[in-house]
Amino acid sequence: MSICAAMLLKVGFVLFAANEIRGAILAGPVLYGIYQSGGTLVAIWLGVCSLGGIALSVIVPLVVARKVKRYSAARAAARAA
Repeated sequence: MSICAAMLLKVGFVLFAANEIRGAILAGPVLYGIYQSGGTLVAIWLGVCSLGGIALSVIVPLVVARKVKRYSAARAAARAA
């Protein structure tokens, strides 16, 4: 593996960790808002929608990263053959 690829991998891991922390930070106010409103149905629904959006913003980059990794591994295997 080249030095550049290794550095990009390390940066990717750092960005992945930052994305997970961001998701946890964004979920806090949503849960607190549900608690403050007394857990009404509308507050719960808005909370579920907000948390779903946060979850998608965390899950989608993971799926994309996995596909990119598979694609780059396939290209490297094809180049080696």
